[in-house]
Amino acid sequence: MTADDSFSRLDDDDYPAYTMGRAAEMLGTTQGFLRAIGEARLITPLRSEGGHRRYSRYQLRIAARARELVDQGTPIEAACRIIILEDQLEEAQRINAEYHRAAESADPTTAA
Repeated sequence: MTADDSFSRLDDDDYPAYTMGRAAEMLGTTQGFLRAIGEARLITPLRSEGGHRRYSRYQLRIAARARELVDQGTPIEAACRIIILEDQLEEAQRINAEYHRAAESADPTTAA
C-alpha cells in the first residue's frame, strides 16, 4: 500500500477508521450503546485483525441518528427500526426518481 492509498481512505465514508472507544467518545455515548445498535442489526462494524470493532464515518452518522431518537425517549429497538425504514424509504424514492427520469427521456411527451 502506498501513501497515496492510505490518504485516499481519509475521504472514504465506508472505511472503518474508528475504534469502538473513539466512536463512542465522538458520539457522546457509551460502548454499550454501540453494541446494542449492533445487536439490533442497525450497523455491523467491521473487525480488525485482532477482532476489535471498527466503525466508518457512515456508520457513525447512523449511530448519531439512533442516539438522537433514543435521547428523545424512543426505545433503542424502535429507533433502529425507524432508521431502517427511513433508509428503505429513501432508497425507494431514489429508485422511483430514476424510473421517472428514464421514462421521461424515453418518451418526452409524458413529462408532467
